[in-house]
Amino acid sequence: MSKPIQQLVDELPHSNLTVSALRSLDFIAPGEWHNLVGFVNTIKTVTGETDQDLIQQIGERAIYLYNDRSQGYQRALWLYESVDNTDKALGAEILANKVGENIPLVGFLNKVTPKPEKSQAIDLCLKLVAESTAFCHINGIPPSSLGDFVSSLGEYSGESLIRMVALVCFDGLLPLGANFIQQTLSWIGRIGPNELEQSSTFQTIKDEIPGQSSSSKLNFIGESLDSVKGWMNNLVVSNDLSPEKITRNLQSFANFSDDKLNYIAAFLDVATNYYEHTGTQTIARRLIERAIAEI
Repeated sequence: MSKPIQQLVDELPHSNLTVSALRSLDFIAPGEWHNLVGFVNTIKTVTGETDQDLIQQIGERAIYLYNDRSQGYQRALWLYESVDNTDKALGAEILANKVGENIPLVGFLNKVTPKPEKSQAIDLCLKLVAESTAFCHINGIPPSSLGDFVSSLGEYSGESLIRMVALVCFDGLLPLGANFIQQTLSWIGRIGPNELEQSSTFQTIKDEIPGQSSSSKLNFIGESLDSVKGWMNNLVVSNDLSPEKITRNLQSFANFSDDKLNYIAAFLDVATNYYEHTGTQTIARRLIERAIAEI
């Protein structure tokens, strides 16, 4: 087991590159995401409660639920952490903590290598599958319940919504361009199980993906993307999203030129952990909501 849930929420950064990158997406989901940090603070914010004894009770119940291995909360958090961790390299920790008015990235961008399109497409799909599987674990339903996940997407809000917006922007539009949905479907339709197995992310989380073999897991991955392509397309169209528009908003905290779009995607892979950050917030919120309902 990793750290206790209360410690993980207490240790979430108030400001770093991940937080700045997520804030740059506020124009897509205005006011949806507030960087909620601190376990007690999260309990107070989610419940509106001020009674110290009740706050203590809610906290204890939330911690008990998280520690109960028959519940899916720990596995969900492990999924969020895992899909971020496989992206890490190049002294990401140093970068992630380097918060300034404007971070000059031009030199650093020369050191990161954009992933080939195929790898980027596989990564996008695996992050999506991690989201749907974590959702199922949190809600105590079988990991193959794609229909439940897709119907709930329309109700996503707060940190869950900003995580999916970031997935579309940082792992879809920036590295793969405006036509990223069709491109990714095309790649997933063309690759074989052997190519999937070359992905370090797949190797890390494969036991959590429904299916008996790499081939059946690949089918599930394709079905997952196919089932959310409408939601993703609607997000892009309704907000008139483009790689250039996302880059302009990122330039509020980092300096780089427009001709480095695919490098920026690689940089965000290396320097941010938005899945783990918002995933921790999602799980804390769900635990607290359930704890207060059970007290």
